[in-house]
Amino acid sequence: MSRKLPLAEGESARTACARGLLRMGVEEKTGELLPAAVLAKRVSWAADLVSGTAAALLAGHWNTADVDVLATGDDAGGRGLPSNAWTALRRLGWTVSSVAKVNDRIIRMAQEQAGRTLRSAKWRSDLTAGVLKTWPADPKRRTADEWDAVRVAVPGGTSLPSSIIASRTRQFASFQQKHDRLPADVFELEGTLRIARMLLLSACDNQQAGLERSDDPGRALLRLQLPTRPDPQSNADWTWVACPVTLPPTVPASAVLHLPTLRLDQNHVRADLAFTHAVPKTQRTGHTVALGVDWGLNSLLSAGAAPGSTTTERSPLSVRAACSAHPASCRSSTVCADRARPCTRRPTTTTASSAMRSTTP
Repeated sequence: MSRKLPLAEGESARTACARGLLRMGVEEKTGELLPAAVLAKRVSWAADLVSGTAAALLAGHWNTADVDVLATGDDAGGRGLPSNAWTALRRLGWTVSSVAKVNDRIIRMAQEQAGRTLRSAKWRSDLTAGVLKTWPADPKRRTADEWDAVRVAVPGGTSLPSSIIASRTRQFASFQQKHDRLPADVFELEGTLRIARMLLLSACDNQQAGLERSDDPGRALLRLQLPTRPDPQSNADWTWVACPVTLPPTVPASAVLHLPTLRLDQNHVRADLAFTHAVPKTQRTGHTVALGVDWGLNSLLSAGAAPGSTTTERSPLSVRAACSAHPASCRSSTVCADRARPCTRRPTTTTASSAMRSTTP
């Protein structure tokens, strides 16, 4: 189906994600019904092929030099690298082969997974280098000057929470206690990474997978090639399987569906399905309620709805989320810029989920 979303005037596109469950599959060539356990086994075989190939590719580039090359965003000729990880790795010539008989789309998924992992390691690599460069005399207690030094050495260190630097320091100290030396870099510290067993179908085209919406707005059909044995030796060991997908009610009927990521959950296959739908463009003015979110005390996040003034041209969202999640997580009695009275402290913490439930019409 088309990935383009027609937009009317005053609308913008928004991409969200929903999770579905593949309860069965149908062998297209024979019409054989594949129960959930059989479908999970065949998806597992495909995931093993992808993760094994990704691990081999990652092992050859799990170092500071290659991560820095990928992070620069340019190839050897100075051209910008594509945003898709698998195409970026191919531009750099980072390829790998599989011992089993697989098509190029399996290699794509492996390159996409390895490329995302390598890109995500750049921040940790820079953080590790900065902490090691300014290793303190006493790892358990940095002096004020040592704190200033490590924040200068770490990119963005001036706004980095101290807990992140402290936790990474404890990891280094544990490594030093075990090996009687500090690690050379984050790659030695973390060692060989485990590759998640999943299928990133977004890296494929219709030669490997396709997704079509049915006449029922709550259902879709996922078609993909799966192996019939754990070590396929020829094209005959791959067959097309059709899997009905039940869409959650949060997916609008007019939304454009994208190829999902398949994950294994015991004997079930779960699909993380991205979809794009049209929403009204956000206006900077005219808001009467703001949702303020802040770090929670007994939960990850705290949130609360804050009524704003309708007489000002500024949105309440522009005033630090109306006094940092007023009134759920105000820590002191201050006067909001968009309110005429002080914030009131509350003895309890409102979680983000409960706040959103309370503001849902």
